[in-house]
Amino acid sequence: MVEISIEKFAKSVVKNNPGEDLKTVTESLKEALDAKKAGAKCPICGNPIWAAGSGITGSYMCFTCTTGEADDSEDYEIVE
Repeated sequence: MVEISIEKFAKSVVKNNPGEDLKTVTESLKEALDAKKAGAKCPICGNPIWAAGSGITGSYMCFTCTTGEADDSEDYEIVE
């Protein structure tokens, strides 16, 4: 995964989805990252959650269970 800051990722999400609120997106991403750091696991497979995807979808799942794809090498994951 490609590491990206919460701020940069949130701005990208809002840019691509003009109806989204930057503050709300940022808070959701922070909550998902905190959950991942606390050990949150995907309810489907038990792997660690994908914080970037979980923060956007509101469903705390891993990358593969969220997207149906196995290769995450070009996808973002948020970091502090």
